[in-house]
Amino acid sequence: MEDVNSTRVTEFILLAFEDLPQFQVLLFFACLIIYITCIVGNLVIFLLIHFDVNLHTPMYYFIGTFAILEILFVSSIVPKLLDILIAGRNRISFVGCFIQLYCADTTGAVECYLLTIMVFDRYFAITNPLQYMVIMGQWCTRLAVFPWIAGLVFIFIPTIFTASMKFCGPNTIDHFFCDLAPLQNLACSDPSISNLVTSITSIIVILLPFIVIIGFYTHIIVTVLKIKSVEGKHKAFSTCSSHLIVASLFFGTGFIVYVSPNSSDYEKYFALIYKVITPLLNPFIYTLRNKDVKVAFFKTFTAIKKNHIVTLKY
Repeated sequence: MEDVNSTRVTEFILLAFEDLPQFQVLLFFACLIIYITCIVGNLVIFLLIHFDVNLHTPMYYFIGTFAILEILFVSSIVPKLLDILIAGRNRISFVGCFIQLYCADTTGAVECYLLTIMVFDRYFAITNPLQYMVIMGQWCTRLAVFPWIAGLVFIFIPTIFTASMKFCGPNTIDHFFCDLAPLQNLACSDPSISNLVTSITSIIVILLPFIVIIGFYTHIIVTVLKIKSVEGKHKAFSTCSSHLIVASLFFGTGFIVYVSPNSSDYEKYFALIYKVITPLLNPFIYTLRNKDVKVAFFKTFTAIKKNHIVTLKY
């Protein structure tokens, strides 16, 4: 009789930043500018790498893949957030909520693993420079596919566990997107198993890649310190600096959002940095700190400018 009388939740209400009504329009334009900049910035990086032959190396292959991943990452979150902020359409269907959850967390997990592959690429380039191009040239595509397989599989498990729980009300989520922890807190059934699965997944997806990255960077530092020339040391460190900054930003906010034991009132603000702000910074980090990408950008810009002038003459 209990099951018959219980009401099944068919939709959720995302509160987003309802507690800041005076900043709704400002937040909308800020998120819109960030989203457009992120899309354009990452798309430019991908196109530069795709069309410039000088950038057809394993390292830039991973950077190009990462740029496309960033576009997918923010696109799973920001469009709905913009809709909430400007139109107030804060309702999302049960199925739509879990689709958003799966897409957002999968792309996040893929980023964790891809960042690990990217540091392995730098480690191999520094420790085995003579064999690097031959071996990584053969394996870079397979290595780029692995994060997608791992992310799709590992996130699917806690998503299914959470979706199979009973949701009979309330249906209000104090967040700007559907995520595992807020949804599990709304469940009418015992969330202990789902919480455990989520915690194990967080360790596999965030903590383990982070430990591997730390291990690789430890070996990289030891190897670079053995290089006698100052120029050689600088060149080796410069190839890793952009990745190190991006990884620090991504994992730092990721730990606060997903690995910290107790959720806080500021969790959704940390999630905003993790899901929206960090992807905005990445294209600038890779371009402003990367000589090859800057050269490719100015070369392409100059070529476009010349073609435009020639077209105007004729």
